Parts: sequence; C-alpha cells; structure tokens
Amino acid sequence: MNQTLSTPRSFKIDALEVRVFPAQAGLAAAAASEAADCLRRALARQAEARAILASATSQIQFLDALVAAPDVDWARVTLFHMDEYLGIGDDHPASFRRFLRERVHARLPVHEFHYLAGDAPQPLQEIERYTRLLQAAPIDLCCLGIGENGHVAFNDPPVADFTDPHPVKLVQLDEACRRQQVGEGCFPTLEAVPRYAYTLSVPTLCRAAQMLCVVPEKRKAPAVRDTLRGPIATNCPASILRRQPHATLFLDADSASLL
Repeated sequence: MNQTLSTPRSFKIDALEVRVFPAQAGLAAAAASEAADCLRRALARQAEARAILASATSQIQFLDALVAAPDVDWARVTLFHMDEYLGIGDDHPASFRRFLRERVHARLPVHEFHYLAGDAPQPLQEIERYTRLLQAAPIDLCCLGIGENGHVAFNDPPVADFTDPHPVKLVQLDEACRRQQVGEGCFPTLEAVPRYAYTLSVPTLCRAAQMLCVVPEKRKAPAVRDTLRGPIATNCPASILRRQPHATLFLDADSASLL
C-alpha cells in the first residue's frame, strides 16, 4: 500500500470512527492535531477548556506532538488525569503525576493541572475532592488509551462498570494489568506493582464532549481486536467506545494487525 505517514485508512464500527495509520508517528501527529483543534474550538466558545489525559508509554509520542501544537491558549486550559496508583508519591518513578508533570505540565503554561494524589492520607476524601473538581464544569476532551487487557484508565475487566454511579473510585488491579506495568518498565517485579489504584469510571470518561483514543504498538493488537470485533461487554472495557459517536480510535499498522 502506497501511503504516507499521515494518510489513514478510515472506517466505522458501530458508532465509533476508526483511523488506521501506517506508522505510529502519523498516528501521534494526527491525534494531537485533532486534540488541539478540539481545545481551540472549546476556547472559541467559552472562557476555559478542560481535558483529561492518560499516562502510559504508548502515549508519549502523542503527548509530545500535543505539547508542540501551535495556537492553543494553554493559559485557559485546565487538565486532569484519569488514574493513579494508591499509596505512591508524586516523585515515584512510576507515578502518573510525575509522568504528566514532566511530559506536559512542565512544558506548557496551563491554567491548572489537577492531580490525583496517590499518597493522600485519606483516600475517600481524595475521591470526593477530585470528583468535585471534575464536576465543576463539563469536560471538553478525553484523551485515553487501551490497556493490554482492554482496560480504559484502570477500569480492568473485573471492576469495569458501564453504568457506574461513581465518578472516581478505588479499584483492585487485575494481574494482567499489573504485568503490563512491569512489561513497560514502570516496576521491576510484579510484587512491586501496587494492588490498588484510583481511577475515573467508564461513564466519567465517556461524558467528555470528545474522546480520542490513541493506541499504537503490536502488544495492543489483541485488545484492539477484542474492542472492535468482540461483544460490547466489560470483559473488554474498551468495547464501550463502540457506543460513543463522539469518539475516534487512532491505530497504527501494528495495533490494527489482528483486525
């Protein structure tokens, strides 16, 4: 196929738009351009834009491209993240706060970046605090990925709930999710990976006005196949994307290889 890095193959599965790029670089650039356009549109009609970002190695190229996007008034943008390990501080090498602080917050003059405090002394109060911040105004954009077990945020199959009444919750991580963290180099051993984490619930993610799901890499191919070809069910939480007409799934040739 004679395609450039930026030329996708596009199709729909149920309500979900899917774009497949030949390489990760084109995927990242296109998703970042779409995210920046969403923020610009929001800022053109209102005083502030609000967005949720994901923390994972699969998101690095996308975040680098987003940070470099031109003509976004970041001083009017408030950012959130979607999950964090319970009990770790923001200086821990695997902290999602640290990941986003170094890759986004330190590089952009955003209005505010609201972080989930994994080491908060009273976790239930931290859930209430973050819920209030999220619900203070609508979320314009949610940029997410898909885990190797099909999770979105830390909504693993055993705890995912498509009608979850809780905007933010504490969950037990399943073993497949914890093994992914070791495989990505975030922790040295399975035993070192925390067993619990904070996560935004599936309905919270889906309530954003626009959802951009960024999923490169061969290791994600089975989860992508299950997301798009399997039943819409919590055994593959990302399958809920097929009911979201405001969502776009960005794949590369590797992550789409089993379709």
